[in-house]
Amino acid sequence: MSTGWIVLGVIVILVLFALAMYNRLVALSQRVSQAFADIDVQLKQRHDLVPNLIETVKGYATHERGTLDEVVKARNAAISAQGPAQISAAESQLSGALGRLIALSEAYPDLKANANFQQLASELSDLENKIAASRRFFNNAVQEYNTGIQQMPAALFAGTFGFTPKEFFDLGSSRTELEVAPSVKF
Repeated sequence: MSTGWIVLGVIVILVLFALAMYNRLVALSQRVSQAFADIDVQLKQRHDLVPNLIETVKGYATHERGTLDEVVKARNAAISAQGPAQISAAESQLSGALGRLIALSEAYPDLKANANFQQLASELSDLENKIAASRRFFNNAVQEYNTGIQQMPAALFAGTFGFTPKEFFDLGSSRTELEVAPSVKF
């Protein structure tokens, strides 16, 4: 009879352990989802800012139509992108297009001095910083989640529970540009 109690006790402990592990993985998965939603909020704010920026630039740089069209096209692609990989690629293109749009202000002193343009550029810069922070938080959450499902003993049950690895929010091709150290020449 005591052997039956021992077996029952071991089974109960294993079930409790599996439940605790499952709950931990669910919490990690929810953290990843919440972190991605935070990025999405910041990106939507940036997408909403882009038309105002374009309209401001249009008044001063009407013959820069190609740059303006490129920004609009990149914004539309970023809005319609789905999943971390597509979104990060589309956002990378949008960031490049916005950089070229902001660079136009150097060629147009009246635009550069425009208070509305300065405010929009400042808001864009602030949003870029918030997006970068949100990306770091998301990638940290993904790293913790992926580690959680790959560590033993959770790795034995994670697949059974339906937990699969998540993708990082990667900078894509612009990452290599950012990782290259600048050269200084005298």
